[in-house]
Amino acid sequence: MRRSFYHYLVTLKGPTADVETQFANEAAKDIRFPKQSEDYHELSSYLEMEVNYLPTMAVFDDLWEKYLENNR
Repeated sequence: MRRSFYHYLVTLKGPTADVETQFANEAAKDIRFPKQSEDYHELSSYLEMEVNYLPTMAVFDDLWEKYLENNR
């Protein structure tokens, strides 16, 4: 069964200070995050237009690639 990007992202939550973990921690607190989405364009549009907790879209792009590898 495929999982959403959000489901993958929250597996990265934790106390460490790296940018991927910080993104995961903040997304988990974001009640408007598109939790069921598996669509790159929907997620990137949301992140670009609606959030201020992502320092750069490169973080999302890197995690998206990891998500695709882990979600085969």
